[in-house]
Amino acid sequence: MAELDRIRTKTAPYDAAEYLKTPEQMAAYLEAALEEGDPRLIAKALGNIARARGMSQLAKDTGLTREALYTSLSESGNPTLTTLLKVTTALGIQLKAAASA
Repeated sequence: MAELDRIRTKTAPYDAAEYLKTPEQMAAYLEAALEEGDPRLIAKALGNIARARGMSQLAKDTGLTREALYTSLSESGNPTLTTLLKVTTALGIQLKAAASA
């Protein structure tokens, strides 16, 4: 047992942005968040996608500041519809409506 006490496992925080490499992965990730229906999760997912793409470029493309994007697209953020539309357009992501079953 003393041997096991000396073994330490090092972990790092999980960052979804590191794993979002393709537009298809980004779209699937956002779609999963939308299916959950939790506004905080959706904002966080968009924030992760934005960070994966590059927040500075997104700020230029949307005309919003990086700080405003980080704030709006966080789990505690509450982005306006205008912000969501600017961000999704700049990211090349389309939001679509479908009738629920």
